[in-house]
Amino acid sequence: MPTSPVLLPVVDVTACCAPLDSEPLARTDAEALARVLKALADPARLQLVSHIASSRGEVCACDLNDVVGLAQPTVSHHLKVLVDAGILVREKRGVWAWYRVVPGALGALGGLLREDRP
Repeated sequence: MPTSPVLLPVVDVTACCAPLDSEPLARTDAEALARVLKALADPARLQLVSHIASSRGEVCACDLNDVVGLAQPTVSHHLKVLVDAGILVREKRGVWAWYRVVPGALGALGGLLREDRP
């Protein structure tokens, strides 16, 4: 019997903050942004995000172990951290999970770090 794919909830990384140089961050916004930046502050996670983003679509978890040279449980942990931070979205299809970058998530991070002052 076919089932519909299950999409897990996504944290919106664009909702918290204006660019850092426009106004001081509130504590709650700083905590939300820090969680996203901590998720990216790992070489394996950066590799995973880069690989998935450069695929211009979605990637099966089954294809990611060789990308970072880590065991499946470790890759799964890193992917969960990235999903929880709102950078990736996960869709379960049968026994496999497929990942894609949340639209606008990486651009929003770049926007937070831009400087508008002359």
